[in-house]
Amino acid sequence: MTTDAGIARTLDPHAQDLLFRQARTAYSFTDRAVSDDELSSIYDVMQWAPTAMNAQPLRIAFVRSPQAKARLLPLVAEGNRQKVSEAPVTAILAMDIDFHEHLPVVSPQMQGARENLDSAIEARESMAAFNSALQAGYFILAVRGAGLSAGPMGGFDKAGVDEEFFAGTSWRSQVLVNIGHANPEVQFPRNPRLTLDQVAQFL
Repeated sequence: MTTDAGIARTLDPHAQDLLFRQARTAYSFTDRAVSDDELSSIYDVMQWAPTAMNAQPLRIAFVRSPQAKARLLPLVAEGNRQKVSEAPVTAILAMDIDFHEHLPVVSPQMQGARENLDSAIEARESMAAFNSALQAGYFILAVRGAGLSAGPMGGFDKAGVDEEFFAGTSWRSQVLVNIGHANPEVQFPRNPRLTLDQVAQFL
């Protein structure tokens, strides 16, 4: 589809395949490194995710040094440790429950928003959880768009990760995403997806 000005407004089929149809969750990785530039390019794209009040509560810890991996691995479920060990980078995606401190900069039109949320900790936690989840989805797409594979997963000790990596901060871990180049020899058959008529209503 194009606009009247002839500007394309739809991803071409190759891009759709890269981000969606042919993209797979990675369970094993090659030893090919992931560069700082590649990690920067991921954020450069995912930062445009929509969030309420433009709050942007997602925070990221890129774990890749042997020392940092050694701190993370004991906090990961046993079935996930090999994945984390193999991945060149494991991103800890966290939410910042003090995201409101940045509202005067990121939402200058919303006068008094920071002050209104200062004492509303439950509201901030709810907002941070929902909006960081939106950003996490964009993060995975950004990884794929950078030519890398993503392996998002739960199965870790959130309280332990918070204590080990985010003690004394307002960050709270949400999900781990392994990042790298998927090992093509370790892949599972793709499971079926639900059809449109199973998941949607047209009202």
